[in-house]
Amino acid sequence: MEMGLSGKTALVTGSTKGIGKAIAIELAREGVHVLINGRKYEEVERTVNELRSNFPATSPQNATADIVDPGQREILFEKYPDIDILVNNTGIYEIMQYEDVDDEVWENYFRTNVLAANGLSKFYLPQMLKKNDGRLIFIASEEALMPSGQMPQYAVTKSMLLSLSKSLSKLTIGSEVTVNTILPGPTLSENVQGIIESVYANEEMTFADKEKRFMTANLPQSEIQRFIRPAEIGRLAAFVCSPYSSAFKGSPIRMDGGMVPTIF
Repeated sequence: MEMGLSGKTALVTGSTKGIGKAIAIELAREGVHVLINGRKYEEVERTVNELRSNFPATSPQNATADIVDPGQREILFEKYPDIDILVNNTGIYEIMQYEDVDDEVWENYFRTNVLAANGLSKFYLPQMLKKNDGRLIFIASEEALMPSGQMPQYAVTKSMLLSLSKSLSKLTIGSEVTVNTILPGPTLSENVQGIIESVYANEEMTFADKEKRFMTANLPQSEIQRFIRPAEIGRLAAFVCSPYSSAFKGSPIRMDGGMVPTIF
């Protein structure tokens, strides 16, 4: 499906690996000029070159910055003052016991998972409204709706993104700008694949068998009984960025593999 995105410019934060990179790839596939973001210049440049090689009709750019740092965000704004699409993907997560989550951890998660995305949105959303065109997407998690209790600091910040998205969407009333949130379920990032491999390091099994065994033991509530592939999230994000998704406004869009057991 051709999504009508050719020639658009998108900033995808945290786009050198995982879901962020998958979103960048799928947008580039649709002819979008993607600004690749990460903290390490070499990793960003490697991804830029990969997109340039695979999608030569597009012009990916290096947007290296630690977006948690307000000063580095300002430099990013000066370099790329005008975009059509913002995907707030950057986030941190770690399984932690509640009693171990001290104020420093809470503040770090709030700055990284919420304030960084809010800072970018605060700059780019008014420009989208002025043009009467644009897409702003937050990447949350099924943990925002169904906290497991294993990482409360992560679940709380992802729930905050849902509220922020809905609040910002109210500012777009009557315009062609949309603000939405995608909620992926357990996804096979590089880190997750490494964890699965390490759990069954001494067993002679294919990765597919390891994945199935891990899901049965740890995530029995998943209805697909496999990890979601980043490319699946990428294709969904590309659709949400497209003109065909204009009726999605302030929506929490779930691709959770059936993890959330409720109707809503």
